[in-house]
Amino acid sequence: MSLPDEFHELARKVNNWGRWGQSDERGTVNLITPEAVRRAAATVRSGRRLALGLPLSSGGPQTGALPGRINPLRTMVSLNEPITGDPAQACFSDDVVVMGLQAATHWDALAHASYDNRIYNGFGAQTITAAGAGRCGIDKIGPLVGRGVLLDVARARGVDVLPGGHAITVNDLECAVDLAGLRIEAGDILLVRTGQITVLHRGDRLGYMAPAAGLSMLTVEWLHRHNVAAVATDTMTFEVFPGERPDLYLPVHLLHLVEMGLTQGQNFDLEELAADCASDGRYDFLLEATPQPFSAGLGAPVNPVAVK
Repeated sequence: MSLPDEFHELARKVNNWGRWGQSDERGTVNLITPEAVRRAAATVRSGRRLALGLPLSSGGPQTGALPGRINPLRTMVSLNEPITGDPAQACFSDDVVVMGLQAATHWDALAHASYDNRIYNGFGAQTITAAGAGRCGIDKIGPLVGRGVLLDVARARGVDVLPGGHAITVNDLECAVDLAGLRIEAGDILLVRTGQITVLHRGDRLGYMAPAAGLSMLTVEWLHRHNVAAVATDTMTFEVFPGERPDLYLPVHLLHLVEMGLTQGQNFDLEELAADCASDGRYDFLLEATPQPFSAGLGAPVNPVAVK
């Protein structure tokens, strides 16, 4: 069944194909110019660092509901192994890990989503094969460093956690911008806090998945108009789930990744950062959030660090 006309109309409004050239595979991260990075560096005052990544462990957020997205399975491959055969000399221990690249805190590659046999910039969906993403893989993103801005929607609305299924609107984002007391600038990396990850912290992995607040289709034009470089949330699905309408499944993914080339991040732990921002009143910071460069990957884990 084809997508509704309203979706296609919005897709045309925010389409970025060709904006950075016909061969571009990076999308909106192109907006993080050297000038944008210098602006980000100017936000650092105390040198305080806050990590935003979930622990990579078997106790991660995956439940098996999404096939193949397993929590990290780490096993030992050597235990105090003597390299020379003599345990009185140098000995080493090694381990190995198997995990879904989108198991915990991660960025999606632009090739992660497709529809109508297309991915970002008009490349065919057939460029994704058993070997991975032939185009728009996560390794194409490169260094992801810029000005991070926390949009604490939950705090702006006076709650600890937004209600499950709340579709974040432009007004929600604007209220969070007002709370932050700053202006969104081209090349910014937005971190949208719903408070949903506190459900995971309580040990409720199923409740963390759904229902969950998240970005709605109503916010897509706003992000496009503000020339945002990347967006991440503290939820599993990024966008509101269950969705806004029954005839559209994960439409924000399609609009962001396929039409705009806007990289999405999920499962960012924003609780410590939110408390820190509320304490000092500063909601912008230098953000280092480079995805691990898995060649042809459809996503990659990251341990983002906000430097204030």
